[in-house]
Amino acid sequence: MKHWPRNHMKTALIPLVLCLSLATLSAAEYHVAIAGQDSNPGTPNRPLRTIQRAAELAQPGDVITVHEGTYREYINPPRGGLSDRQRITYQAARGERVEIKGSELVKNWVRVSNDVWKATLPNSFFGNFNPYTNVIRGDWFNPRGRVHHTGAVYLNGDWLIEAPQLSDLFLPPGEAPAWLHRARQGYLLNIAWLRPAGGQESRPRLPATSFSAKKGTQNAPCAEGGDCVGFIEHGHWLRYDNVDFGTRSEAIEVRAASASQGGVIEFRLDRPDGPVIGKCTVPHTGDWQKWETFTARLLPLSGRQTLYLVFKSGQPAALDAPLWFAQVDDTHTTIYAQFPGTNPNEQTVEINARRTVFYPDQPGRNFITVRGFIMRHAATPWAPPTAEQVGLIGTHWSKGWIIENNVVSHSICSGIALGKHGDRFDNTSADTAEGYVETIKRAHAHPIPWSREFIGHHIVRNNHISHCEQAGIVGSLGAAFCIVSNNVIHDIHVRELFTGAEMAGIKFHAAIDTIITRNHIYRTCRGLWLDWMAQGTRVTQNLFHHNAWEDLFMEVNHGPFLVDNNIFLSNRNLLDMSEGGAYVHNLFAGHISNRPEPSRETPYHPAHTTKVAGLAKTTGGDNRFYNNLFVGTGQPMPPERRGNLKELRWIVSYGPWGYDGRDFPCFAAGNVYFFGAEPPQVEKYPLVMHEWNPRLKLEEQNGRFFLNFDPGRILAQAGAGLVTTELLGSAKVSAQPYVNPDGSPLKVDKDYFGKIRSSVRPTPGPFERPGNGPLRLQVR
Repeated sequence: MKHWPRNHMKTALIPLVLCLSLATLSAAEYHVAIAGQDSNPGTPNRPLRTIQRAAELAQPGDVITVHEGTYREYINPPRGGLSDRQRITYQAARGERVEIKGSELVKNWVRVSNDVWKATLPNSFFGNFNPYTNVIRGDWFNPRGRVHHTGAVYLNGDWLIEAPQLSDLFLPPGEAPAWLHRARQGYLLNIAWLRPAGGQESRPRLPATSFSAKKGTQNAPCAEGGDCVGFIEHGHWLRYDNVDFGTRSEAIEVRAASASQGGVIEFRLDRPDGPVIGKCTVPHTGDWQKWETFTARLLPLSGRQTLYLVFKSGQPAALDAPLWFAQVDDTHTTIYAQFPGTNPNEQTVEINARRTVFYPDQPGRNFITVRGFIMRHAATPWAPPTAEQVGLIGTHWSKGWIIENNVVSHSICSGIALGKHGDRFDNTSADTAEGYVETIKRAHAHPIPWSREFIGHHIVRNNHISHCEQAGIVGSLGAAFCIVSNNVIHDIHVRELFTGAEMAGIKFHAAIDTIITRNHIYRTCRGLWLDWMAQGTRVTQNLFHHNAWEDLFMEVNHGPFLVDNNIFLSNRNLLDMSEGGAYVHNLFAGHISNRPEPSRETPYHPAHTTKVAGLAKTTGGDNRFYNNLFVGTGQPMPPERRGNLKELRWIVSYGPWGYDGRDFPCFAAGNVYFFGAEPPQVEKYPLVMHEWNPRLKLEEQNGRFFLNFDPGRILAQAGAGLVTTELLGSAKVSAQPYVNPDGSPLKVDKDYFGKIRSSVRPTPGPFERPGNGPLRLQVR
């Protein structure tokens, strides 16, 4: 090492100290307040009026502090910071409530008829962007046969539903338009059997598959034996010929289950629109095959009858909302809206007026912090991976943002966007994998290329994100090298007025070396969806529950990626169309679906880079399952029902036995299988407890969540040892080891709560040494 003379060291340090002092002196803080003026200098005593004006003044190192109030504006930061230490920070004043909205207040509503009112606005009200002419469209978007706009109407903070035609607003009270019943995707309920009840003799059960004809329904395996009739949507029906009601029957019993919103069974005679002789309401029972027997009262019947079961959807709470409709001509926009039992001029009524709330109009605005705001109401566009991704707040192809401690809600599509830049090829991929491969090539050739040096490295933490109809957080390519932590995400795509392939609490493409940790994701369509190029990704210490489709979807990734110490409590925990994953110390309380994807070739990478090393098809398998807890439904799958797994495209299983037929072998050890869940063939010493029901139940009390769980005294009997880089090996396709994002060796040595695990015999599941059951653990 070269040693400097002491006086030379002093001389050398003087410019450095001087530069740091000047940088500190030059950093400014601009204040913004409702009572300010944009001609002011932005001092505490003479604040600015708009956040945008402060943004125009702020330079790297500066802070913008916004004081209490509601700001209706779009912030377009014209520049970013220079480094992590020289950021531009936007923050709400400590202890003050600051709202930024993409909406405007509307008064002067005029009653049209009963509960329908209208407001007429000049088109100049919206400037150069009118959400009521802006149609949602794009790659992988499905409008479900209707036109959808990015406009919205809010009554006291709750949004109304857009109707496709004005006449829908004038239907008789209690009557909903047919398209609203079809808004929800998926099945309503499953039927196992029915039988007439009462009378002079016992009636035999009629299996659901003994119907004579059907419309729309599909058969599905039944845990009680045989088949049930599932995937039933609004308007589907079944016909039974010669149902024997004996000499008299005034009731009918139905064995049913519903893992969606539930529904109503109408019993009709002779034809699907025949006379209704009785009804049966089936609520959400909590699982696909959580069977309950329901009894419906009937008009008295005798003899043999032709009976129709006609299915009607229940009205989900998210869709139990008034309607609105907009008409736009050359000069004016007229908005019609239902305001049941209220005068909108005496309430807070807002309408979308801006596409986004906080979003740079150009890429490369780096090192920006956004902290402590309430941000709502944005007319955001559909954000597929092949187009510019605009959120209510978004980073726009930049580096090093920190988005923290915010409330983000009511975005027509996405809440927070970490995604792709725009170009002339946006939404031209024809919904193909080849189109996305070309998108990746263009991202590498962009003036700000997709690389570790220029893109990603965002931190998204401690935010509350809700009521977004595409994704809570979305990011294609730009979500690499990020940390997403401690966010609460809920009510995402719950209205399902439109659909597509990009909806989730978090939806990332190419989450390379990204860590997703300690998030609470619930009441969404799909909790977390990692699509393409999840390599070096870690999903750890998250809580998932009450997600309609599944908690986690891994799509066409080749690994290595790590999923550890998570609590999966929805009916469907994992949809796996990937390979090279490691699932470690998780609690799986629902089923796992897996399938190969041989029709698409997707990229894998050299370690810790965005470079493409090659493309490969997903043949399935090559997963690791260590030290997990799996909980079934009490009914293990008989060996004869499994068939030849290698010939099955889709396999649904409680436990990882469904991987037995995949081309790439899996690895498993140290797992515990409760209540009918079953191990794969490769696991030599599984701990199988078919008769033990751990009685899982999640309870909420005063905003805190508790998991009730009875593992008995058996957790200490299992364990495969500490899970490390050495144990996990390398993913087959990418040939990369399981390591930390910085390349250092990996140890799964902490549990869900951060407690240090035993290095010799760690406890299976997410909780290290939780004690003997019954347990009650606060998990959020």
